[in-house]
Amino acid sequence: MKLTVQIACTALAFTGLVACSSQPQGSIPETATLSKAQLMNKIKGGWAGQTIGCTYGGPTEFRFCGTMIQDYTPINWPDGHIKWYYDNVPGLYDDLYMDLTFVDVFERLGIDAPTDSLAMAFATAPYPLWHANQAARYNILNGIMPPASGHWLNSPHADDLDFQIEADFAGLMSPGMPNSASEITDRVGHIMNYGDGWYGGVYVAAMYALAYVSDDIEFIVSEALKTIPAESKFYKCMSDVIRFHKQYPDDWKRTWLECERTWSSDIGCPDGVFVPFNIDATINSAYIIIGLLYGEGDFFRTIDIATRCGQDSDCNPASAGGILGTMLGYDGIPEYWMKNLREVEDRAFAYTDISLNRAYRMSFDQALQMIGRGGGTVGDSTVTIKCQTPVPVRLEQSFEGHYPTDRFSINRNITDNPTIEFDGIGVVIRHPAIHGAPAGYVAEVDVMLDGALDQTVLLPVDFNTRKHEMYWKYQLPKGKHTLTFKWRNPLPNGNLWLYDGIAYSDAPATAAHQ
Repeated sequence: MKLTVQIACTALAFTGLVACSSQPQGSIPETATLSKAQLMNKIKGGWAGQTIGCTYGGPTEFRFCGTMIQDYTPINWPDGHIKWYYDNVPGLYDDLYMDLTFVDVFERLGIDAPTDSLAMAFATAPYPLWHANQAARYNILNGIMPPASGHWLNSPHADDLDFQIEADFAGLMSPGMPNSASEITDRVGHIMNYGDGWYGGVYVAAMYALAYVSDDIEFIVSEALKTIPAESKFYKCMSDVIRFHKQYPDDWKRTWLECERTWSSDIGCPDGVFVPFNIDATINSAYIIIGLLYGEGDFFRTIDIATRCGQDSDCNPASAGGILGTMLGYDGIPEYWMKNLREVEDRAFAYTDISLNRAYRMSFDQALQMIGRGGGTVGDSTVTIKCQTPVPVRLEQSFEGHYPTDRFSINRNITDNPTIEFDGIGVVIRHPAIHGAPAGYVAEVDVMLDGALDQTVLLPVDFNTRKHEMYWKYQLPKGKHTLTFKWRNPLPNGNLWLYDGIAYSDAPATAAHQ
């Protein structure tokens, strides 16, 4: 299905994608003219599609890891479904209220808001965070500011999908201007991510930007990928999805399987090493575009397939639904989905004072500013966008030359003075657990690497500010290493439990069997 969009194009013929060779045909218009009503309709469609997709996939989030959700598994859409989540599980919408943190800063400080202001708004917000976001919050609150706060040497979660699920706003405020969206993602995305983790947000934002000026999903998916360096793992994975879609146009499950064979291993996030759980941006972005390509412009099929790919199966249909919603416009999303949305449009998301209706207006105002900034014009009733041909952002790759080789058990109280031995070039000590600590307590632990003090780790007991991993170190000289610990301010009746860790070397492990 294609939507006919009233867009005035000049200089270049805009035809969308014609799949007749190994290279996509079609082009981006030099300019595109929309009425302000059309612009608002698309912005509203983006926010609405994201909210609906998130809700649809909510019940399945991370319940299907390394396996697709089969067709016989029902995913329901009862009346009042979105309202129920607003009332009972408002944290489901973390990708939306995270987006709104940055939208709000741009609203208050303008579209040139400094990165430090964006970072502090994020780090001091009242909501709980996880993975790359949580690691970045800890870094920022302890003086490590962007871009260092998201760098892989400072966060084992640098390649996680956190910014990917939060980058929708950057595309919505950059209609027809994927490179302008990339500039926004550079400023915001390095707060919490690096490399492929950043690329997930760059790609999602570019697809949103192009959804304003194209009604061809294949063209949007392929053209937006030009914002990503071809040398990156992320680019190669998305290229595979596009290639598999051409090879198996009627079988999304085959494309899913081919992606799993090559791209499903996570080497960064400690929770996903050697287990089916995968919060890596690369594979989850693949699921987004599997939904978009095989959904063929149908709203239900798009969010359903993106959900049934599994893993982060609320955020992936949220992104797919938001991109398609931008293309279709608010008025183009079927009423079956919209009647649940309309019940909550005036209600603020958790941890914010921003409702969907307010978000529509904020993104609209920011899009007008970006159109002017990008060389377009804003009239009384129309806007003319100076469209952009995507160019790749710089190459970044996390964890290069690092391969997880061992997941070892510790299961000791730190007061037992355990000595941890590992062989390789890196190590991560996973979640510490502090028991018997009063509110506000912060454990202070000296970590000795090979007998010398490497760092003093602060471990807040408060979930919102705690450190996601106790300790990590990469780029060590290859060989045998030891870790020991000293708890500087122990609790009289408490303990600090170490569960397990991961060792890294410069080549994958090979098992020797007799």
